[in-house]
Amino acid sequence: MNKEELMRLAKDAAENAYHPYSGFSVGAALLTARGSVFTGANVENASFGATCCAERVALFSAVAAGEREFSVLAVTAMPCGICRQALSEFAPDLTVCVDGKDGMEEYTLSKLLPHSFTFDKEKKI
Repeated sequence: MNKEELMRLAKDAAENAYHPYSGFSVGAALLTARGSVFTGANVENASFGATCCAERVALFSAVAAGEREFSVLAVTAMPCGICRQALSEFAPDLTVCVDGKDGMEEYTLSKLLPHSFTFDKEKKI
């Protein structure tokens, strides 16, 4: 699947967003290393901390289905810091395609989140 097709799926997913508070819909499409695609849309909640971004919806769906390796994320808005951190757990060098005002922009996750939090099991930090 090419990046343009993946972005089209992200835009389609944005149509399912639940955003009564912000009025801002976001869609994401995550391509796994095995070629499967998982989509997500943002889901807001009156208790804003319970809101979940489109990127994490796609990621958590993929992980729940047994996927652990990812190659490309297409998203209709720049991923927030929480989403970047969640994605870095699985794919620190993930290609991130964002629907920008001048067309698709491409980044690596490690450039978007250069100092992600990691857990060192030996040091427990």
